[in-house]
Amino acid sequence: MANPTQGRSSSILPVSGRQAPQQAVLLWAAPQFVSKCGLHVLHHGRRKPPRRSFTCSASRLPSTEPPYVEEMLARENIRTRNTERKARIQKHLEKPEFSPSAYDTAWVAMVPLPDTDRQAPCFPQCVEWILQNQHCSGSWGINQFGLLANKDILLSTLACIIALKKWNVGSDHISRGLEFIGRNISTVMDKQIVSPIGFNLIFPGMFNHAIRMGLEFPVRETDISGILHLCEMELRRLAGEESNGKEAYLAFVAEEGLVSLLDRNEVMNFQRKNGSLFNSPAATAAVLVHRYDDKALQYLNSIVSIFGTTVPTVYPQNIYYQLSMVDMLEKIGISRHFSSEINSILDKAYISWLQRDEEIIQDVETCAMAFRLLRMNGYDVSSDELSHVSQASTFHDSLEGYLNQTKSLLELYKASKLCLSENELILENISNWSGRLLTEKLCSSGIKRTPILGEVEYTLKFPFYATVEALDHKRNIEHFDSRVSQQLKTKNLPCHVNQDLLDFAVEDFRLSQSIYQDELCHLESWEKENRLDQLKFLRKGSLISCYLSATATISAHELSDARIASMKTLALVLVADDFFDVGASKEEQENLIELVERWDQYHTVEFCSEQVEVVFSTIYTTVKQIGEMASAVQNCDVTKHLVETWLHYLRSLKTEAEWQQGQHVPTVDEYMTEAVASFAMGPIILAPLYFVEQKLEEHIIRDPEYNELLRLMSTCGRLLNDTQGFERESSEGKPNIISLLVLQSGGSMSIEAAQQATQESIALCRRELLRMVVREDRVVPRPCKELFWRFCRTAHLFYRHTDGFTSPKEMLWTMNAIFTEPLKLQTTSPPLDVQPEIIKDSSCYFPDKTCMTRKYTK
Repeated sequence: MANPTQGRSSSILPVSGRQAPQQAVLLWAAPQFVSKCGLHVLHHGRRKPPRRSFTCSASRLPSTEPPYVEEMLARENIRTRNTERKARIQKHLEKPEFSPSAYDTAWVAMVPLPDTDRQAPCFPQCVEWILQNQHCSGSWGINQFGLLANKDILLSTLACIIALKKWNVGSDHISRGLEFIGRNISTVMDKQIVSPIGFNLIFPGMFNHAIRMGLEFPVRETDISGILHLCEMELRRLAGEESNGKEAYLAFVAEEGLVSLLDRNEVMNFQRKNGSLFNSPAATAAVLVHRYDDKALQYLNSIVSIFGTTVPTVYPQNIYYQLSMVDMLEKIGISRHFSSEINSILDKAYISWLQRDEEIIQDVETCAMAFRLLRMNGYDVSSDELSHVSQASTFHDSLEGYLNQTKSLLELYKASKLCLSENELILENISNWSGRLLTEKLCSSGIKRTPILGEVEYTLKFPFYATVEALDHKRNIEHFDSRVSQQLKTKNLPCHVNQDLLDFAVEDFRLSQSIYQDELCHLESWEKENRLDQLKFLRKGSLISCYLSATATISAHELSDARIASMKTLALVLVADDFFDVGASKEEQENLIELVERWDQYHTVEFCSEQVEVVFSTIYTTVKQIGEMASAVQNCDVTKHLVETWLHYLRSLKTEAEWQQGQHVPTVDEYMTEAVASFAMGPIILAPLYFVEQKLEEHIIRDPEYNELLRLMSTCGRLLNDTQGFERESSEGKPNIISLLVLQSGGSMSIEAAQQATQESIALCRRELLRMVVREDRVVPRPCKELFWRFCRTAHLFYRHTDGFTSPKEMLWTMNAIFTEPLKLQTTSPPLDVQPEIIKDSSCYFPDKTCMTRKYTK
């Protein structure tokens, strides 16, 4: 009997063709650098075969060595640049730097020194900052992107002029500032230009106050009338409203607008424990300009002592900005590079959450974001802390609700989707009303289409459990604006770190694409070497979906070994599925199982056909190779566990084949017992797990927790598969959960009711799986549990419209987006539907099996 490994090259052999020592056995992974002799060397010191051992197209991989060396050097340059960026990002994560706000600094500069008959500034250093930081245009404020004027710059300039005039300093500065406002006065009344919060009250009020101070603006009387009319219209609008949200809004802006719409006690009802109003230096300073308050003055003293001569727009804001940074790092796919910093931030945020810190609880957006990030990262947080916004009415009573802030609504909606039990009614309520309000925003023809609305549309259309990281990361990078700012009364721009984030993510994604393409070349070579392309029963083009599924699930380019183990296992699962489904006789099926049962003595069993030989030989060599490499990582023999999962899977396929051959109709329980096993998550997930977790001991994969994770993931995947395959399988006379439910009900359940019941079961399994993944670590390590969740997300992607494995052409858009299409950075907007829609072109897959480094053209 011939050894199944003879006559074929192996991707894990050294160039010489001799078997490498066990500790040097590798599937294939992205090289870390190139030695002088041209060998690829991993960071752990194990040698790898050079590039020429793979069969790839000449268009991407020339046969000469120097271009390849250049490519490897280019990858090293990327890593070097990102190392420098990483250091700057780490510094910002540990200690955020906030941009100075000219507007807020001006208000702080206006605060008089107590007990001096209000004739001297309490913070003269802020007055000096104003004198030292006027732009050559005569303006103050953030203007780093070439904008000649906008409303927040005009507001900042006006506030600085008033501050200087109040203390009778800087006459030249005042003149230049007045001229700037005069030149750009039309901007004030331009409805097409975005207005800061409260602008139509604050600017007219301060403008009128400046005129009473004796300042002369070089503008026409009609301009003055138009500006004052803005205030009149805003006051008229407010007069027709009655809500707690309105009171919060007036307390936030009225003092700065120098209009008395609330009495002092009403305003001070919104004072926080730290002495501030809404953590706003400007709002707090405006109170002190008109009256003394000891707590408010202590708040300003504390800020100025921290920042020196200027203040930010909001303070304190460390929790919000650090959580926002964590969120952004996750969204653009580089959070794994900052694990230590992120853990530290989340630990501190969790302590603040437990202490019900005002910085979290009293800000809707921060509270919702903290809940989402903490829960998804394994912290025990209760949805009860969101009870104050469980109803739309209570949300509208808040400042964010009154302003109808899209970002706050979106964060609440995202948080509401992390329901871990049917008893979390607060989250269910929030999901209902926030989803409705977000939908209304999208449907409103009067709202300008902004990036945040694009994110809203994407979030509503694609649930977080039905997207995959690689696509999410790409979309978020393409929509990332390094100039993004939080629009309050004036712009609160982050520092240069945003550009570092974008550059880091762009190069990391491009490096990933390069590695993905090299892996695909290797996988194609593996497919041909093992003669899988000669199996006539195999679904045409189905291996495309295997490559996509593995990469969508395991996207970090460092996990190349895990990804390739997953790709090969998925491919073998499809081969076995088609073999038992349509490609093999009963004798061939039994022959294959007997060969696997006698794994170490397979040579004592005869192959009954060539296709059995091809199928078994590929399973044997591939599982053996994966097992050898995994054993080297785990420092113990794990091949036997892989073989066990394969045997269990093949036996379940045999049972289903016998049902089909004997026209047996199983009960729902019988069907689900075998269907969960035949979904093949046993072998599919175990292979990559050995490369994700460096110490995956045997007791872990034998533990009930592991088995329950496997059951939930497999059940969810099987039901998704049955939902999309119902019509096809019914026409072929195959059992399906929907048809069995109808049959078992004796006709009392309709097909529609069975489909609804199946969807409810999917939701239940998905929720329970998520609960197990995010709860405190027990036996199964968190990285392993997260891989179950990622496979669940990938299953939702593949069965969103159809069966992505049966109809691989329909996954073409996703394939191109992940593997070949370059990033489109703020030039042309990519479609919102970045998850795949159905593509009808029948020539989309790669029938000629050429190396998959080119774009899969139609």
